[in-house]
Amino acid sequence: MRRAVCPGSYDPPTNGHLDILERTAAVFDEVVVAVLINKSKRGLFTVEERMEMLGEVVAHLPNVRIDSWHGLLVDYCRQHEIRAIVKGLRAVSDFDYELQMAQMNQQLTGVETLFMPTKPLNSFLSSSLVKEVATYGGDVAHLLPDTVHRRLLERLGEQG
Repeated sequence: MRRAVCPGSYDPPTNGHLDILERTAAVFDEVVVAVLINKSKRGLFTVEERMEMLGEVVAHLPNVRIDSWHGLLVDYCRQHEIRAIVKGLRAVSDFDYELQMAQMNQQLTGVETLFMPTKPLNSFLSSSLVKEVATYGGDVAHLLPDTVHRRLLERLGEQG
């Protein structure tokens, strides 16, 4: 069975994330979407909320499951017998950082990293940018799955 992991913070999941997940699911038998936990960062959504949103937006993909992880991603891969990490790349600046991570991960455990370029439509899209624009009242509906957009507006409304 060909298995891959797509790691990220997914705070919140965007249409760009969904595109990479759908394309990865078409190539691998099983895809794990791993919400990485960084205790030093405070997300807009809890890890559990992000996992729930991801579960909703990938429900149409039977070979995709959602999980979370705190620690080295390669340890997750080793523990779950996953041989490939798939990362979406938006720009050259993403590649510079991700290449070093890929080489380190490969050196540590032999896990390979595959880079998937985003579609041009999503090349500017990041969760951080979406949150910033939405905070100031900008329309981000076309950048997010419907359920995620609804939750983002609710959360921002709760925060005033």
